[in-house]
Amino acid sequence: MIVEQLIFTVIALAIFVYMFFRMIQKNDTTYVVVLVLEAIGIALNFVEVFFQIKLNILFVILKYILSIILPIAILILEKRNIVLSEMLYIQKAKLYLFFGDKKRAKQALINLIDKNPKCYQAHKMLAEIYEQEGGLRKAIDEYVQAVDLNKNDYDSYYKVAELLTNLDKKDEALEMLHSLLQKKPEMYKATELLGDILLEKEMYKEAVNIYQDALRYNPVSYELNYNLGIAYTMLNDFQNAKTCYEKAAQINSLLYNAKYSLAEIALIYKDLEEAEKRFLEIIEDEELSADGYYELAKIYLIKGDKDTAIQYINTAIDVNSKKISEKVKKEPIFIPIMAKISIPFNLEEEPIEEGEAQVEKKNKKKLKEKEIKAKEHLEEMSEITKHLSYNDIKLLKKNSSDGRYQKNLQEENQEIQKEK
Repeated sequence: MIVEQLIFTVIALAIFVYMFFRMIQKNDTTYVVVLVLEAIGIALNFVEVFFQIKLNILFVILKYILSIILPIAILILEKRNIVLSEMLYIQKAKLYLFFGDKKRAKQALINLIDKNPKCYQAHKMLAEIYEQEGGLRKAIDEYVQAVDLNKNDYDSYYKVAELLTNLDKKDEALEMLHSLLQKKPEMYKATELLGDILLEKEMYKEAVNIYQDALRYNPVSYELNYNLGIAYTMLNDFQNAKTCYEKAAQINSLLYNAKYSLAEIALIYKDLEEAEKRFLEIIEDEELSADGYYELAKIYLIKGDKDTAIQYINTAIDVNSKKISEKVKKEPIFIPIMAKISIPFNLEEEPIEEGEAQVEKKNKKKLKEKEIKAKEHLEEMSEITKHLSYNDIKLLKKNSSDGRYQKNLQEENQEIQKEK
């Protein structure tokens, strides 16, 4: 018993002295709390020795915890670069955030950074708070600090690129994302953001390369295959675009944008049966149904079935009267049946009905800019190629990937517009 108490006293005092000098060395008053707890444990032992009192088992456990186990645990954490003061500040900031007090949480983190500018966790937490508050530039600065302290923090690296994009600094974002994907090529969200920026900047060949690289790591991604199809579409490489859209449609048959693109490519290649089949699938989608009925009407006019064409075009107008009516007025193919098309009177003056307005608002929200651009491009190319012969279409299929017909098709479209 006496030997055990002696050993305990020596070890406890040694740890106490070591922690005291550590506090002096680091000039960190956080250690005062630890020293006070150690002192309580040592005091319990002295009470037991001097007064010859046998402590309850709970008090014995408590003195060991306070005097030996707790300080040793703190030293082990510090060996792993988890500093006591930093841990307390971080926990304090998390507590403030839990209760919704971002101001005090920020202040706790700022105080910690003032004490230790190399505290990675403090920089990252502060960046997240700034981002939530809309302080994007401050958030970027803190995320950059976090990346500098932890080179493997790819999420913070991505965050910097994302925030730069939101600040319309897309060239800097491109540089960041290229660098990130060199280090972590399988990072899906980085590929998606980089691809979107490249498509927006009309750097379609570069976008193709990015999506192809990403597909090596995630070949069954609907988004990657669909976006690769968009990039090929904008390059007028309709054969490769078709392959990508078909794969995307197989991966997710409930998303109709890829099917719409396949239908338009079928029209470009004058494959009316394939186009009709695709458009019949598309009319199930609320967003694209009006366009689907409109294109079906055109197909049946080409086939000579005016009654079915009238039925489809009137259905399209019922779904979205303003949009389809304007398209009908500009499309010469509807002239023979114009008298039987139910175009509303005073369409320009009449406000859009509430239900229709909600549909249009939903459409704008659902379709992304890159999708709208690709959709309009396919519709334009479909309009151009309808004046080409079947032999020209065969050549287009054969050579679409080299862009040989792009200039001629554009010139053809200009002539058509002049004739109109």
